Amino acid sequence: MARGFAAQRAHLTQVESRPRDREINTAPGQFLGDLSAAQVWQHLQHEAGAVLVDIRTRAEWTFVGGPDLSSLGKAALQVEWQVFPNMERNPRFVRELQAQGITPGQPVYLICRSGIRSRAAAEFLAERGYTTYNVTDGFEGPINDHGHRGASGWRAERLPWKQS
Repeated sequence: MARGFAAQRAHLTQVESRPRDREINTAPGQFLGDLSAAQVWQHLQHEAGAVLVDIRTRAEWTFVGGPDLSSLGKAALQVEWQVFPNMERNPRFVRELQAQGITPGQPVYLICRSGIRSRAAAEFLAERGYTTYNVTDGFEGPINDHGHRGASGWRAERLPWKQS
């Protein structure tokens, strides 16, 4: 087990030392694009007010796990974009974000399973005055030719995560 943690720590050191791909722009009310999980990790390290919002369902959080930001002194916030099992859009989405202290003036990074739902949520929030980014391949990445996920995304980039 210690070997796995040591390898993860070594990988994070590499991610932390990569140069930033672009300057951080926090203009209010804009969707500022897609970023890789490694880029988001880097931004979360350097932006004190930045938040990561996991917009997957409670079932996904419980059975799949999620990003672990504890080494940054932060926590990934969990607010469902769509409510399981009907997968209807959560009508309380913005109110639930606000209840967790998220304001339009801070950078908001959104993550889902593969980057599709989180992109829709990021665009939705931008229309309401928030500065948002999408984690391109989400937590697990898209389905590959063999019907499996996991070749890309947060876990594939060996960023910290944990099971519930």
